[in-house]
Amino acid sequence: MPIITIHQDNPQPRLISQAVKYLRQGGVICYPTDTVYGIGCDIFNQKAVKRIYRIKKRAEDKPFSFMCADLKDLSKYCLVSNTAYRLMKKNLPGPYTFILPTLKIVPKIMTSKQKTVGIRVPDNAISRALIEELGNPILTTSAVVGDNEEPMTEAFEIEDRLGNQVDAIIDGGQVFAAPSTIVSLLKDDIEILRYGKGDTSQFE
Repeated sequence: MPIITIHQDNPQPRLISQAVKYLRQGGVICYPTDTVYGIGCDIFNQKAVKRIYRIKKRAEDKPFSFMCADLKDLSKYCLVSNTAYRLMKKNLPGPYTFILPTLKIVPKIMTSKQKTVGIRVPDNAISRALIEELGNPILTTSAVVGDNEEPMTEAFEIEDRLGNQVDAIIDGGQVFAAPSTIVSLLKDDIEILRYGKGDTSQFE
């Protein structure tokens, strides 16, 4: 199981392409974000998505969030009102997960019963380079399995705990781990569902 070391500020295109090959082949990888090390795959590969449910021991009625490379991409996958757009423009890229109504292009396995999705644009150059190179959003969930596990901050910890369950690990240096802040923007009602990284004063 390869570890691909990529520069956290200036990701090398050759190494990004190497990592994305695993995603294109339906693989599952671990990678750094601006909040924690994550586990992810192409959201359009149902087999890979189901594999992450198994790795995380998570019920399929609890959908995962996904990451886009840029704010302009969100409207392909979600209904974004003017109010929601203005708020996200101020805060993305950043350590926030926004809950929005989904569009039909998003696979059912990635959406809640209420037809909503959690969406991120991370402030992490490696994550965004992976998504851009792949051309699709990437599922994102923290690289922890048990509810009481501490988030992993470095690639070697992931190799120890998850190495035999994923296809590649991207070492992008140490991450100062804390969960994203989750903000619901449904019907333009702003509600913080979980406090995490990032300033929350503007949502309250």
